[in-house]
Amino acid sequence: MHNLRDDIQLAEPSDRLTDIMTLFSRSEATLLTERELEVRVDAIVQAFVNAKAISTDIDLVTIADQFTDSQIPLTACNVDQYFNELTSNVVSHSIHTSSPQFIGHMTTALPYFVRPLGKLMMAMNQNVVKVETAKTFSFYERQALAMLHRLIYGRSDDFYRQHIQTSESTLGILTTGGTLANITALWCARNAALKPQADFAGVEQEGLLAALEFYGYKGAVIIGSSLMHYSFEKAAGLLGIGDRNLLKIPVDHNHHMDVQVLRKTVAECRDRKQLILAIVGIAGSTESGSIDPLAEIAVIAREAKVHFHVDAAWGGPVLFSEQHAHKLAGIEHADSVTIDGHKQLYLPIGIGMVLLRNPHLAALIEKNASYTVRKDSIDLGKRSLEGSRPGMILFLQAALKLIGQQGYALLIDAGIQKTQYLANQIRQRPEFELLLEPELNLLLYRYIPEPFRQKLATRTLTQAEQQSINDFNELLQNAQRQAGKTFISRTTLSINLYGQKQAIVALRAVIANPLTTKADIDAVLADQLQTAAQLPVVVSPEHANSEVTCDR
Repeated sequence: MHNLRDDIQLAEPSDRLTDIMTLFSRSEATLLTERELEVRVDAIVQAFVNAKAISTDIDLVTIADQFTDSQIPLTACNVDQYFNELTSNVVSHSIHTSSPQFIGHMTTALPYFVRPLGKLMMAMNQNVVKVETAKTFSFYERQALAMLHRLIYGRSDDFYRQHIQTSESTLGILTTGGTLANITALWCARNAALKPQADFAGVEQEGLLAALEFYGYKGAVIIGSSLMHYSFEKAAGLLGIGDRNLLKIPVDHNHHMDVQVLRKTVAECRDRKQLILAIVGIAGSTESGSIDPLAEIAVIAREAKVHFHVDAAWGGPVLFSEQHAHKLAGIEHADSVTIDGHKQLYLPIGIGMVLLRNPHLAALIEKNASYTVRKDSIDLGKRSLEGSRPGMILFLQAALKLIGQQGYALLIDAGIQKTQYLANQIRQRPEFELLLEPELNLLLYRYIPEPFRQKLATRTLTQAEQQSINDFNELLQNAQRQAGKTFISRTTLSINLYGQKQAIVALRAVIANPLTTKADIDAVLADQLQTAAQLPVVVSPEHANSEVTCDR
């Protein structure tokens, strides 16, 4: 490779500076080096995204041992040497999340256009905090967020003409992930509940303790189901109410929030003079893909005059599907909705968003500075948790236009259909047990070792045998992951099994990759069967005589 920097360590200081400057120049020699690197990277990318296996079988300890040098190089290294090390030590052992047999997490294959757009985004280096560093991107972002706002709320043409490009309005806020989107939504909710009034400057100025005292509350809580994403624990900490005041409502056998318990909890909070910052509904839980009864929760929130937030990070794009959109009925009543772009919008990691029913709600979190995000500007940074932020809107706009509503509907429908295929395969095989009927395209099941299959059929498994099955599924998932050929994730859930609440280790399939076929699903199951045949089955002696004979 043409290299401008082979002998930099031998050069004089002035020569070294000249050499470093070539990294930033647009000279013919530098462009030649860049083009050579692009050819090399293109080849690496092509091999990586086309890989069928999930990863190599190298263990994590060996990987860690490769990255123990904490010294920053004194002088610049050879470009060719750096890319050799990058390829052999990093790329070669990375996870092929685009593999059609990687069906265990919410990260999937990307459309081809994101790669050239990524290069364009990096080259332009727009900072979307402010129009002075993102002249067109600021308006481009507002347009895309209005499109998704319309998907959820379906307001009139006049509404969007009024608010889409008006500095006083905020239809949505782009973030670098669903976690920040959820936190932003609850930040807005807190500030709206404890807003300025008369001589009181509001919670943002006075602080939480003073705000609660002013309004006569003895504390503040957030209410959601036991399957709430852990980002709400982060939100509770950052908003100053603490994890103990994140009230988790139990779920039924379908993993839906128990609305009767919710209604009772709301009444109890009122009796204790606790402020309910928000009630959170889930549209596609991370654990099982379940959808809370959003319409019923919306009624409870409206009656209690409480902010209703829907975490639709996973399930939001189901609204594109005419066949399945009804499953999210009630989401249109939410005060705020989170969608995560890197999930079922098929965008790179680093794009999340919160959409706001009230276009003026975000004014309650606005921050200004004299040198940037000035009060009367349309700068996006004044109403977001983040400051500097890259122009990721390029990917969202491209996907909305190049995939379109019908394209997204086809992708959603196909993912759910393939999940039903997997569910049928599980039902037909005595080696597996389906743990929960899938609503979307997540599925929970487990492997049943041969010694326990008859007792499973008669529902007479002991606690010790259940624990042995748990241990075996954990061992199986670890072995499958380590081998690197196929991948399924796992989780532990508390479910009512045979009349008793039990902690069950479940294998968790996520069928979202458009490249995943039924043959790939069969291959993943076949790999599990082959792996399981090599693993030992150990019965725990604890509770060995304790039988559970109730019907499931």
